[in-house]
Amino acid sequence: MLDATALTSKGQITVPQAIRKQMGLKPGDKITFSLLSDGTLVVRPKVRRVESLIGLLHQPGMSAVPASAMRVVLDPDT
Repeated sequence: MLDATALTSKGQITVPQAIRKQMGLKPGDKITFSLLSDGTLVVRPKVRRVESLIGLLHQPGMSAVPASAMRVVLDPDT
């Protein structure tokens, strides 16, 4: 996907709509820029939304666990 955008005099850019949609970016979201040694610029969302984690831990054949059945253990000794 190649989309060109202009750099403003203030150093700002507009992330093309198709890329914002694919990355799930919303107004106010933070993004990070990383420059690799070969000159490649990598752009990533800084903070992921909870919705983006859906299915992350799913394994084939594993049954779903409802959120109500989950608990957070802050002190591993309890």
